This record gives sequence, structure tokens and C-alpha cells, in this order.
Amino acid sequence: MKRLALFVVLLMALSISAVSAQESVSLTYLVDESQNSQDTAQALIDAFVAQNPNISITIESRPGGTEGDNIVKTRLATDDMTDIFFYNSGSLLQALNPAQTLVDLSDQPFIDNIVASFLPTVSQGDAIFGVPTGTGMGGGILYNKRVYEELGLSVPLTWEEFAANNAALLEAGISPVLATFGDTWTAQLFVLADYYNVEQAVPGFADAYTANEAKYVTTPAALAGFQYLQQGFEESWWQPDFATTRFEPGLELLANGEVAHYPMLTFALSTIAENFPDQVNDIGFFAQPGTSAEANGATIWMPAGTYIPQTTTGARLDAALQFLGFIASVEGVDAINAQVVPNGPYLIVGSILPDDVLPAVSDLAAYIDSGMSYPALEFVSPIKGPNLEQLCVAVGTGQMTPEEAAANYDLDVERQAQQLGLPGW
Repeated sequence: MKRLALFVVLLMALSISAVSAQESVSLTYLVDESQNSQDTAQALIDAFVAQNPNISITIESRPGGTEGDNIVKTRLATDDMTDIFFYNSGSLLQALNPAQTLVDLSDQPFIDNIVASFLPTVSQGDAIFGVPTGTGMGGGILYNKRVYEELGLSVPLTWEEFAANNAALLEAGISPVLATFGDTWTAQLFVLADYYNVEQAVPGFADAYTANEAKYVTTPAALAGFQYLQQGFEESWWQPDFATTRFEPGLELLANGEVAHYPMLTFALSTIAENFPDQVNDIGFFAQPGTSAEANGATIWMPAGTYIPQTTTGARLDAALQFLGFIASVEGVDAINAQVVPNGPYLIVGSILPDDVLPAVSDLAAYIDSGMSYPALEFVSPIKGPNLEQLCVAVGTGQMTPEEAAANYDLDVERQAQQLGLPGW
């Protein structure tokens, strides 16, 4: 009887241990409000929770752009951040002071699943803070191929050819370029997506810029992006109501062929696919043209990451690490692919794009496969001024000259570099 009683006690102890191991844990996940980010997060959560029913994850939403950046910074500074959060990699991450605010993941086994080129964009010193969440992206021009076919236009390889196409579109009664300045962050693309061309014209610009040895206002190739915004305004490239049009309503104009071009990241493709599935195959992608047809290539954005703030501890930290491990796996990529149209390459070892990717993703892949691509400046330099989007809106609406905006941006960058403690500033 004593042996039986002991056996029962052991069984009860094991049962209690098993229940403890499956203790319910609730996590919160801060994600920007774009449809692509929301859908990606939800796809990952659904697949992960199905395997781990003791863990629940609730999404909280924030705006994009500078407003969203400030929310992230404030919540980290006040120890009010969610258990995990989705945010940019590259220079914007550096502005979060990650060594003092985020959990170092460098000792986690899932780091080996991440393509090596991504890791510097989420690192500071030897510490690694995030896992790639979603795909890499191209920055350039989304265009309506049906409109191009109807007017007999060809993909431009130089800015002069792009401007000529826009003149032909105006003559045909079609707004050449979509401007969605109602969401100010979208105004930056003519500047940011031009970085491939800047690097071709001024090799090593990123290093000189980081060392305070090069400026936008005194570097003609870098100033060009601001000048393109001025040209778009002065030559009436934008559609009516460009100052108040927002991102998602703007995509409808592109999908319907009411505008022909949209300077944008390819992450917009998944929103078009969801909202306008019958038109998404009409949308193509080409690199923002520069001065040379021979040096034509695309600017590439690394994926954003998912991070854990240092305020996440105990069982919540264990669950959060488990979730990040799932994101950084082929299984996690498969979960996203099942629900979200891919907008570019994944940076998870062993992952592959589906055979039926959208035409615009194939267009982007052709630049990458041919070696005609280069990372955006914010991934090869730790500095990106927070006021760029407002300056771009000011130029694109005729309120500021390119030179004024570039000079103001150089001051914006100076303040950012000093906050980061970079040498030479």
C-alpha cells in the first residue's frame, strides 16, 4: 500500500509539473496599422498558437511614419512597451538605443536560421535584437502595365525617359504619378528609392555621409531625389487631391489605371492583392530611373523585425522567445505564405518563394538576380533623420525648394548623429 501511495504521489507531482509546463501565457504584440503588417502578424500568430494553445497573442496597432516612431520610442522610454513589437530594421532601430531597451538574441539557436546579410541591420556591437518578419522589398515605381500597353509605353531606364512617359500620360488624360501625401511617410520614395543611383554616381557615399564628410545639399546625386519631387509638382504629375489622398485609397487609383505610377515599396502589393485581386496582375515594378541606362538598378529594403523589450520577463519572455523562433523558421514563412502574398524575398535560410508570385515580385527578383540592386541608405548607414517625410511633402506640394529641404534634412541628420554619438559630428 505504501508503494501504491508513493506511486500516486509521484503521478500527482508529474501531473502538476505538466500543468505548470503548460501554464497559460498572454502576450501583446505592437504592429503598425498597414494591412500587410497586420495580416503578416495575424498569420504568424494563428499558426503559432495552433501549435502552442497555452500561449495567446493579442495585436495592438499603431500608425506608420513619424507618429508611429514616436509611439514606439515613448513606450520604450516609459517601460510601457508590449511584450513583443514589430518595427524597422536598420537606422531607425539604432535610434531606439537597443542595447539599453531590447533583449539580446545572439545566444538563441534560431539566429542560425537567418540569412547573414540581415543580421547587421538588427545588431549593435555583438548583440542581435530582432528576427526578419515578412519579406525584403524593392523601392521604386509600381506601374499599371495595362495603361502602358494601351499607350505603347516602355519601361524607362533613365529619368528623362520616365519624364517623357509622364508627358504622354498627361496628354492621354491620365494622372502620371500617384502622390498620397495624406500619409506623409509615402512622400519619401523619390528620395529614398533613388539610393541605388546615388551609390552608382558617388561610390561610398554612405560611409562619407555617416562620417559627416558628405551632405545631401552639396551632393548633386543625392539632391536629385528632392528635385524629382519639385518636378512632379511643377509639371502636374500628381493626381487631383494629392495633398490629402491616403495610401490605401491611392492603391485603388493605381489598380484601376486612374494613375499610372506610384513611387512605393513593393510591400504594397499584398494590399492590392487583397483589395483588388482582379487587377493585381496588372501591376508591375521597375527601378527608379537615374541618369544612366547602363547602370539602371533597384534599391532594396531589408525586412522589418520583431523585437522583445527588456521589460518582458519570466514566462512571458520564454513565450516571446519561442514565438520569435517560430518567425525565424521555414514553418513561419510557410504560415505567412498561406495568408499573405509575398512582396519580395524572405531572409530565412531554406525558404523559397511560391511559383505563382505576382508579376511585380518577379520584376524585382530580376534586378536582384542580375546583381543590379543595392540596399537603401538606412541599411548601410545608422542615420536617418526623422523629419524627412515632412520635408518631402513640403517640396512635393510646392512649399519648399529642393535645396531648402536638403539643407534642412542635413540638419535633421546632424541631430540624429549626435544623439547616436557618432564620431565626426
